[in-house]
Amino acid sequence: MALPTVAIIGRPNVGKSSLLNALAGEMISIVEPTAGVTRDRVTALVEHNDSFFELVDTGGYGIVDSDDLTEHVENQIHKAIATADLVLFIVDNREGVTILDKTIARLLRKADLEVLLVANKADSARMFPAAGEFARLGFGDALCVSATNNLNQSVLMETIIDKLEHMPMDHPGKTEMKIALVGKRNAGKSTFINAIVGDDRVIVSEVPGTTRDAVDVRFERNGQQFVAIDTAGVRKKNKMSDDIEFYSYTRATRSIKRADVVLFLIDATLKVSQVDKKLAHFITDEHKTCIFVINKWDLARDRADADDYGDYLTEMLPGLRYAPIAFTTASEGKNIQTVLDLTTEIYKQANTKVSTGKLNKAIETISEQKVSGSKKRAGFPKIYYGTQVATSPISILLFVNRPELFDDNFIRFATNQLRDILDIQEVPIRLMLRRRSADRHKTR
Repeated sequence: MALPTVAIIGRPNVGKSSLLNALAGEMISIVEPTAGVTRDRVTALVEHNDSFFELVDTGGYGIVDSDDLTEHVENQIHKAIATADLVLFIVDNREGVTILDKTIARLLRKADLEVLLVANKADSARMFPAAGEFARLGFGDALCVSATNNLNQSVLMETIIDKLEHMPMDHPGKTEMKIALVGKRNAGKSTFINAIVGDDRVIVSEVPGTTRDAVDVRFERNGQQFVAIDTAGVRKKNKMSDDIEFYSYTRATRSIKRADVVLFLIDATLKVSQVDKKLAHFITDEHKTCIFVINKWDLARDRADADDYGDYLTEMLPGLRYAPIAFTTASEGKNIQTVLDLTTEIYKQANTKVSTGKLNKAIETISEQKVSGSKKRAGFPKIYYGTQVATSPISILLFVNRPELFDDNFIRFATNQLRDILDIQEVPIRLMLRRRSADRHKTR
């Protein structure tokens, strides 16, 4: 069941992104003094007293985009208006009515939908009378709020709920999984997202750094709800030109952390770079289930074999050797469904629950191989038994003689062995070590 959609519309720098963050209760949209930071439709699922709706932030109407993306931004605004059940028309209480405000008012009147006029930056009650002039925009008296000072936000929330009360606002149901798309600039992440949902949901451009926010896109497959997260393209920190790029990078890494499966997009026409290696390390450190999506394969397959490319990836990004590989041409929608099917398959694999008996038989097999541990310390690592304590990632607690004997090489060996023996080859396994209590008593 589709939730009611509330779109935030207004000219640049009236505080649209700040208002979305305030109503959502978390930092979702990038907030920065530079006009035109928001480009795509950034969404948040908002709940108030068991009522749910989708809130949509949009770019500033009338912005002259520095990368000549004004038309793309305005197309996203028009799509937000076309799909909205309610529009929050945001104006700046400090600046009064502007020509752009009048232009937006005419646009919204043509759309013939429910509009709530909101005067932001009314930081105290003494500033409320100044909002009277906005009534001439044709949407009644403006509701005065301050997104930064939390003034009247509860009133705004109640007003939104009242205007949507004729629509079902029940819990949207369980999200099957969150899928984060990450990669360096121009790898094709936004094109891939649009191919998944069958719509121009996010802006696609040859301009590097087009995507800035992490954009959650909800979609449905076979009656199940999914969230695909488009992220900004990553590049070296020393090449980040401003705060916007830093905030974009932060949201990209945060998206990896909250994802169930990461789709790591790599441009098949380019060599694996230091940025790719950095992302791979981050995904590995977070023990994230991952799929390599080799995009633009149509431009590279004449000079590259799929098997050889797989070997190349293993050599360049060995920490993710377990990750399966898919080859796509997102611009033509090729193999998109295959990737989604694979995503579902390895998500189930990451949620495997291994019986204690089967796990300890695997541990016996590993122990029989007598692999030495840390050369800096005398003795051999010994695993007594283990138990699974979590899924996604599969987390196994091993009870051992002395944790300090287990160096990184031994951990990698044991992890790879468990992956093979337990038939969970394509997902990460997180091993945790604990000294067996009997051994602790012996050392006292």
